[in-house]
Amino acid sequence: MDEQPIEGMPPPERRASFFMKDRVWLNALLFLLTVLSTFVVGLDWSANYRFAEDIARNPSFTPGPEVFRDPGVLGLGLIYAIVLMTILLGHELGHYLTCRRYGLSATLPFFIPAPTLIGTMGAFIRIRSPITRKRQLFDVGIAGPLMSFCLALPALVVGLSLSKVVPAFPREGTLYFGEPLMLKLLGGLFFGRVAAGYDVILHPVAVAGWVGALVTAMNLFPLGQLDGGHVAYAFFGARAKTVGRIFLAVFVVLGVFFWAGWIVWAFLILLLGIKHPRIWDEEASLGPLRTALGIAALIMFVLSFIPDPVKGYNIFSILKEFRR
Repeated sequence: MDEQPIEGMPPPERRASFFMKDRVWLNALLFLLTVLSTFVVGLDWSANYRFAEDIARNPSFTPGPEVFRDPGVLGLGLIYAIVLMTILLGHELGHYLTCRRYGLSATLPFFIPAPTLIGTMGAFIRIRSPITRKRQLFDVGIAGPLMSFCLALPALVVGLSLSKVVPAFPREGTLYFGEPLMLKLLGGLFFGRVAAGYDVILHPVAVAGWVGALVTAMNLFPLGQLDGGHVAYAFFGARAKTVGRIFLAVFVVLGVFFWAGWIVWAFLILLLGIKHPRIWDEEASLGPLRTALGIAALIMFVLSFIPDPVKGYNIFSILKEFRR
């Protein structure tokens, strides 16, 4: 949607990019590759869940390659991929459909397949039209996290209802993952206080919900072009840059004491820039409904945030390993 610039304010910059053009074949290819990569990673989560009791009874037990021909493992791996892709797709469609509602030109979602612990590095859309109105900026920014949170929450509920408590695995060589507040609250409802020497093994659906919570929280940080950056700019205007600088410092502290990945995340955001493009009606009111949604976004962030997505990988622990 093209609009005439306001006198005294330069028009927003339009930068050409490979991902700015419509390439439906590429969207489809990346989507299918990400389904495949999440399915492959889901097989590991599924085998870990299916054979949790065997591993707990016999720490030396290692499922062989034949386990990945087990229909139960294959089915759970597929379920993990479907649930996770639904959450990620819902997040991006929240942005895309809101852009369409306002007549803003945007690409279809680009998914990023990757051999990570979750099988992907997420997804993104590119918005080709400048967003010049505060309410449009707010709506586009909040739509994605709102969708992913509303999809991750039932995934956690269903997944926890299918999860199991088993004797704790041997600590050495075992990865342990941090828990968002909503997982801790829901886990308390389903399992109460788990006895010492026991662990909760998440069902693959709950793992997908955990990833959805992580994606929601990471996007809600009030920085630059992140979803939270759009929401913060709609609320605070130019002062949002100061908020962003504060959170960059928070990333460094989190990286030192909780998870080193936050420092990498801060570096990437610095490369992209924390300055937000100006909008034309910075003094316009968001209204009571959007103000309430902004408060809801803060609550979603608190419930979804995971200080240490992977436990034991802060700067101190990494340096300690190098000294050995």
